[in-house]
Amino acid sequence: MDVEKKDRAVCLMFALMLAGGLLLCIFMPKDKYSDSERRMLTPMPGLSAGNVWSGRFMSGFEDYAADAFPFRDAFRRIKAVTAFKLFSRMDNNGIYEADGFLSSVEYPMNEADLERAAERFRHICDKYLTEKNKVYLSVIPDKNCFMAAASGHLAMDYDAFEGRMKELADFAEYIPISDLLDRDDYYRTDTHWRQEKIGDVAGRLAQAMGTHLSQNYEVHRLDHDFYGVYHGQSALMLPAEELKYLTDESIRNCQVYDWQNKREIPVYDFEKGEGRDPYEMFLSGSLSLLTMENPCAQTDKELVIFRDSFGSCIGPLLLEGYLQITLVDIRYIHPDYLGKFIDFDNCDVLFLYSTLVLNHSDTLK
Repeated sequence: MDVEKKDRAVCLMFALMLAGGLLLCIFMPKDKYSDSERRMLTPMPGLSAGNVWSGRFMSGFEDYAADAFPFRDAFRRIKAVTAFKLFSRMDNNGIYEADGFLSSVEYPMNEADLERAAERFRHICDKYLTEKNKVYLSVIPDKNCFMAAASGHLAMDYDAFEGRMKELADFAEYIPISDLLDRDDYYRTDTHWRQEKIGDVAGRLAQAMGTHLSQNYEVHRLDHDFYGVYHGQSALMLPAEELKYLTDESIRNCQVYDWQNKREIPVYDFEKGEGRDPYEMFLSGSLSLLTMENPCAQTDKELVIFRDSFGSCIGPLLLEGYLQITLVDIRYIHPDYLGKFIDFDNCDVLFLYSTLVLNHSDTLK
């Protein structure tokens, strides 16, 4: 009899757990956005005969159920810790940790993507530039260049990557910067480099392009904890980082115009610095076309930088050497429209891209 009561109690507890889980899944408020992963969560698919018959409803419902599961972030954290600490996995969903630094596996080198990137750059040169324009190229290595091989993860040959890109973009003078960088120049939990660490990179770029930077920067700290994109994606509880930014006379007096939204913006947007992605404080994040005017300039030189998100950080550091710097992100604006906004006469042009974008150049228009 005691055994029978015990079995009934176990069955009842199990049924209550199932019922409680079901009620939580149904009635618990659903988020539309994951702050930790920085992505929109899958919405509930529409219920219709066509969707059910085609199988689209169940496929969509599976994604929705995974995103709407109660206490999802807590379970993601348990999974990540278990994968790394208990089962000694090399990565968790492509994210790995080494000595307190997080990165995403980037392998192999996609030569077709490098060729496409060079073709897009060549198209811009053929359409807008003449012999009067000086054209430069520089490749920013992603953090894996300094982490992957040392921690036993798959690693691209970054020397071969740079060499191939230099060969494909033979219309541009190549400016190497990899030798100036190491792992500590990047945020521990984010993709990007730290602005206070790349003054030497800005100096080399400026010197190679025929201008000079005194680099009398003042270092400031954002009064807000910084958690990079890999922090949420990894679900590991790593400590917050400091986000620092630099100023000088040119940066303080700079006038920035955002052509995408037809407005003036600050060099450093402190409201975004307290938002979901504090790195977006640098030139307000992912914007297609910006013009920076330097009223303190001692030169009439102008520069157009074709860039990705790494350029938001280094662009302001180059201001001292130019009267005007235009930043273009052709992930968000087609190059064929640029003639409406940019006068390319007598300006220098720099293609400054990270290996992460060049190795996935389908993002370039």
